[in-house]
Parts: sequence; C-alpha cells; structure tokens
Amino acid sequence: MPLLHHSSRLPSPFPSPPRLVRPATSAMHSQPSSFPIKTEEDRDKVDAEPKRQQAIRYHSQTKHSLSSGYARGPRGLDWANQPNPFLRFLSSPLLPLLHLPPQPDDSPSYCSLFSSSPPAPPQPLSHSTLSRLLYDSLSLSAWKTTGLSTWSLRVNPSSGNLHPTEAHVFSPPLRSLSDDLSFLAHYSPKDHSLELRAHVTPDLLPLPDAPSSLLLALSSIFWREAWKYGERAFRYCNHDVGHAIAAVAIAAAALGWDTRLLDGLGHDDLHRFLGLDYANRSPPTELPDRPARGRFPWIESQHPDCLLILFPFGNQLSVDYQRLRAAIFGFSSLRWMGTPNTLSKDHIYWDVIYRTADAVKKPPTVAEGFSVNPLHPNGLILENLYKNISVREVVRKRRSAVDMDRVHIIDRETFYQILLRCLPSGNLGPGEKQGKQLALPFRALTWDAEVHAALFVHRIKDLPQGLYFLVRNEDHFGGLKMAMRPEFEWAKPEGCPDGLPLYRLARGNCETIAKQTSCHQDIASDGCFSLGMVARFELALLEKNAWMYPRLFWETGVLGQMLYLEAHAVGISATGIGCYFDDDVHKVLGLKGMEFQSLYHFTVGGPVVDQRIMSLPAYPGPGIDA
Repeated sequence: MPLLHHSSRLPSPFPSPPRLVRPATSAMHSQPSSFPIKTEEDRDKVDAEPKRQQAIRYHSQTKHSLSSGYARGPRGLDWANQPNPFLRFLSSPLLPLLHLPPQPDDSPSYCSLFSSSPPAPPQPLSHSTLSRLLYDSLSLSAWKTTGLSTWSLRVNPSSGNLHPTEAHVFSPPLRSLSDDLSFLAHYSPKDHSLELRAHVTPDLLPLPDAPSSLLLALSSIFWREAWKYGERAFRYCNHDVGHAIAAVAIAAAALGWDTRLLDGLGHDDLHRFLGLDYANRSPPTELPDRPARGRFPWIESQHPDCLLILFPFGNQLSVDYQRLRAAIFGFSSLRWMGTPNTLSKDHIYWDVIYRTADAVKKPPTVAEGFSVNPLHPNGLILENLYKNISVREVVRKRRSAVDMDRVHIIDRETFYQILLRCLPSGNLGPGEKQGKQLALPFRALTWDAEVHAALFVHRIKDLPQGLYFLVRNEDHFGGLKMAMRPEFEWAKPEGCPDGLPLYRLARGNCETIAKQTSCHQDIASDGCFSLGMVARFELALLEKNAWMYPRLFWETGVLGQMLYLEAHAVGISATGIGCYFDDDVHKVLGLKGMEFQSLYHFTVGGPVVDQRIMSLPAYPGPGIDA
C-alpha cells in the first residue's frame, strides 16, 4: 500500500483504466497556411512544420498503451528470415586489427576516467590505438551457447541484441594498415577487422588540423530491429545510436581522446561520406502506403546517423564545415570497394518508419559552427565504492540482465554516486546549474541536456521507497514542476549530496507501478531501482526542428550507457527497457499533452545468472568460428 507523507502520496496503480492521452492541440500542430513567406528562413520554417508533424505522428502512433494495446509489429517471429547480425562488404580488402587481452596493462582505471583531466595521457593514433578504440567500444564481448543455439554479445548494447548500428572509420595513413593514403573502412565486429571501402588522397579530405584525429560514422539498418519490433523499431535504433556514441566516447577517453559530434553536417553529407549511393540498394520510385510483406532488398540499406570526430584532449580543434562539405561532395569520384551481403530472404515493410526517417533527415547547419566544451570531472562521493577495475574490464564485462533477484540492496551512497555520474555537467561551482554537456560521455553531444529521469526506488538502504526525480537540466525545473502533479513534494532526500538535483516526489512502495508501466515486466520491479527517461519534447522539436527527434533518443542511449557502466563498476547489473506504456507513465507523473515524453526505461539491481547458458570467448583464435 502507498504510504502517506504530508500531502504527498505515491499515485496508486491505475484505479480505473487510463485514458490514452493524445497530443495537445497547439500552434505547433496547426498548419501554417497563412505564414508570410518573405525570406529563405521563412521558407525553411514552412517546410519544417510537416516534418515535425510526421515525427509527432510517428511518436503517437508507436506508443504502447495499457488500455489500447501495443504498437503494430509482427504477430510472430519469422525465424527463417531473421536478419544476419553481421553486415559484410563482400570482396572488400580486409585490414586486420590487433586482438587484445581482456586483463589489460594499457587501460586506465574506470574511476580515474571521470576524475582526471585529461582522463588519460593522449596516445598517438596508430594501428594499436585504433584497435584498442574499436575493441573497447564496438567489438564482440562474448559468445553464448545453450542447446543448439549460439549467439554473440557486443560491447555496445542493443535492443533485443539485434544490433542495427554499423560503424565506419576514416583515418589518416597508418603504418601496417594503409601506409600511404587515408582510408575509409567499415568495422566488422565478428572478426575485429576493417573492410576497406575507399582510399582517399589527403588533398581530397584533409582531416582537421589536429594530430591523431580520426572520424567515426554511425549508421542504422532499420530492418534488423523492425524484424522483431515492427513500427517501434525506429525508436530502438536511435537508442542504440546513443549507446554506441557513449561506448566510443568512453573508449576514446581511455586513450586520452575527446569525442564530438560533427553536427553541422547534414544527412546528405553523411550519405556521400559513406558512399551509400554505391553500398545501398535503391528503393522503387513508388512505395506502399501501408505495411507490406515481400522481397524488398533496399530495406537492408544503411541510414546514416552521425559523424564523430576523435582528437586528443586539450587540442584547440577547428572545423570549417563549408570546406568539409565541399570535400565530401568530391567523394563521388572515389573508387568504392565491396558489395554488402544479403541479410534476409524476405522482409516486412513498415511504411511509417521510412516516412519518419525521411522527415527527420537533418539539413546542414554550418552557421552554428564547431566548438568543444570544457571538460568537467564527475562528482565523486567515495572512491572505494568502486572496485579497482579498468575501463576495459567494465566495458567488456557489461551485460544486459535478463532477471533481477528481488534481494540485492545497495547503499544510499552508491545510488547517489551512480546518479552523479549521470549528470551532464559534472562538478559545478556555486550558483552554476546542470544543463550543459561538459562531462564524459555526454560532452560528445552538441546540445544542452533535454532528458531527465523519473526514478522508482525499491531497495536502497536508508532511502525510503518511492517516486523520485533527477533534473538533468535545471533550466527545465519550473516547467517540470508545473507540468507534474501538484501534490508532489519536490523534497531533497536524506543525505543527498550538494550539486545532485534529485528530488523525492512521493513515498510509497512503487513496485507494482514500475512493473505495470513497463509492460508488466517483473525486471522493472525486482531490482534496486528503475526509471523512465523523460525528455522535454514539444519545445525541443519546435526550437531545433524535426531532426531533433532521433537525437532525443540518442541522449537517452548515452544516459543508458552510463547506467550500464556504473552498475557493473559497483558490482551489480542493469537492463534497458524499450517496452513501456507511454501515456500511462505520463499519468503516474501527471504529464499531459506532448510537452514532456517518456522515451526509454531502465532497471538497475542484482542480476539472476542463468546457469544453463555457457560463455565462450569473443575471439576464440585463428580459424575458429564459434
């Protein structure tokens, strides 16, 4: 039973069937038919409105509801057409990377990564350091087997372990890989190697003026995720992009390298940069306007997501976006190598995914320029909360828990420490507010924090059970408080460190609510705590544009990656939860309309290990394919 505390109590779990909240009617949703068009900027605003509408329609259409059911997806899994989890470029020359020991001498301690400036001494870019970067961020972490089934796990997590995210590296010449020319290559995690896509002369694309800098692009194959999850897959693909960004940023920091999105580039720039005119299969001129089953080879194409630049901490990096775009335009003259393998025999075309992906394509925004935020360390309560464990050991041992044990209890200080590491700005001086992305790994992102966390506290020593809220951008505090239930406390909990904007909303046992809102999954109630990531939604899309929609999910993925790493560093586990009842979560918080939206759930606690599953090494040895 919920416990009363002054005038605030935890809302009971849905005493009557909740009403599905539809997007509020506002100026944002109306057609701008009478908007006066005087300048090119005015034209952009008019063109942007239908794209925002499409992003909002997609988001509303793909909500799960306790009363109305689930978003559209396959009624069963077509195992015969499960996509191959490994994209390969057939006939592409292979550039082998170095295989590294799991117990490293070359990886800094996990705790020091967030308290030192720079996090580690900058290493020169080489065959060895490029191998370390990819090994500690995007490679295989293990093979698992039980009965007749064998499957791989990766360092970067993915919804359903489906891995729609692909990575591509652009590097200057490296001894023993490409001695004379810069190269662009696709990363193949199955054998930890690079598949050469093109050689690039320095005059065509000189890297920004910084030693040991390189570019890393991420792309998504929506079909890999849609095979299992249907229309909601576009959300999950963008969660995975965020996880991959954070995984790369953490591995880069262990090498003394900073990571930053090159977000002044547009979708078409990234498409040319990756040579997708040559790698992708072209869709037909007319597409079905509803879901369809059949042979659609172009569904296996890559969608370019983002381009990251990696460079040594402390470098005053300068990027001329106009010059960079002009250079990328010349990539059409390159000799592209390799043909992508076929992933499935047949497909299901979920029309709303591709309409939305088209609507949220980012245009170039070169006027915003390029800048690097100052590095802020994260807050630290007690260093002995962490085991003496290296970055590599944490990232490569990370697993998604399948069940929680309902027994494990963590100390209040451990809980607070995990949340301190989830703050975008890290340590701040008196009077400063959280919001700017200054700390690892959030500093890779180019916008101020838009994502907060509503926490269901279950088993934390010396902290009452109840509903709590972490405000990650304190400029949003007033709007959040006004939008949520008026009876909430907004009280600082006992022993909460200064600088941690955590508030108790209501006391009470919230296990039933946590489970019920997360699609009745026990794992949401059986851990130490679970949470829903709540983003400032409507205004973010209005202020920036429809292309901000996937970026909100990227931010939740970056935050989720920190929860994974923190959980493993203190000796427990975590799991991302993509299945939840969207508007029923909003009902618990009192949120209405589209001002704030829940975009991702997570649970942290003591894992239950399935002893029937055997673990095998990620890379067993030459000539051995697990």
